[in-house]
Amino acid sequence: MVEHHHSPLLVVELKVDLDCDGCIKKILKAIKKMEDIETYDLDTQLNKVTITGNVTTEEVIKVLQKIRKPATNWEEDGAH
Repeated sequence: MVEHHHSPLLVVELKVDLDCDGCIKKILKAIKKMEDIETYDLDTQLNKVTITGNVTTEEVIKVLQKIRKPATNWEEDGAH
């Protein structure tokens, strides 16, 4: 079942260490390579990455793991 024309957009919120400019550039580069992404936002204060698009949390985490940036689901992390 592959339908690409009108998939609902998903919001993926992840907790990722955004502690250095190099890391941030790497993360942005990796995110931009992903397909089906509409918008993305990095909040360096909260160490939070928000991505909107036709992607799942698992897909984004896998991409970040490839560049050795451990990411966790924002909700699961117990961050309130």
